[in-house]
Amino acid sequence: MVRLKLNPLTESATLLRRAGVVIGSVGLTALYSLLILLRALFGRLNRPIVDKYCREWSAALLRLVRASLVVRGEVPDFNDGRRYIIMSTHASHYDIPVSFVSLPGSIRMLAKKELFSIPLLGQAMRAAEFPSIDRSRRNRAVKDLEKARQMMESGIVLWAAPEGTRSPDGQLLPFKKGCFHLALDTQAVIVPVAIRGIHRVLPARTWQINLGQPVDVRVGTPIDTAGKSKEDIAEIMAGVRENLEELLGNGEAE
Repeated sequence: MVRLKLNPLTESATLLRRAGVVIGSVGLTALYSLLILLRALFGRLNRPIVDKYCREWSAALLRLVRASLVVRGEVPDFNDGRRYIIMSTHASHYDIPVSFVSLPGSIRMLAKKELFSIPLLGQAMRAAEFPSIDRSRRNRAVKDLEKARQMMESGIVLWAAPEGTRSPDGQLLPFKKGCFHLALDTQAVIVPVAIRGIHRVLPARTWQINLGQPVDVRVGTPIDTAGKSKEDIAEIMAGVRENLEELLGNGEAE
């Protein structure tokens, strides 16, 4: 178990502090986006630098809300030559920063295409090897899938949320099939990760920021999709769901 202390002191943020968190978060995101783009412009951007920036940005965001993290479970060796997809619970905008800080490897979020249209952030995400798959257009989806496969084969660990949207109370929502199709298409190892307590930091569809919340990151048993086919997708989805429900159900976050 790894405990990451970030000055825990539980309290509901005042309006002024809430504004400070929002402004600080936007400023940090803009700063690190600019750093990535400037390095890319001068040919000095590489994967270790992106990994470093992602973790620095994430740690800074979590310090703003004074989150206290605990990591439990055995993380696989992401450098063993296999392809990996982290399938995480999704109950907050802070799921991504928590994952960057808590887990090793060159993690990149499987992003919605709309994020790439955000000025500065979108361009930085493309430069930093954040993939997106547009399944609404078949020709585009085939190219996106091949690019994602190449990235995974080169060592990128994809992060995806099978629920597709944020849970308001931390309980699992119904799964969507997109990331499971990707896992099968790439014959990847799925790593279930449950993030307990994260929904209290910034509840979905609200601006109620709660400071000093304990967040419990739990890594489950990997599920290898090698040799599996589309006919096995229901079984794989059920296995991931069972794993995540077990991780979420073992007591309260500490």
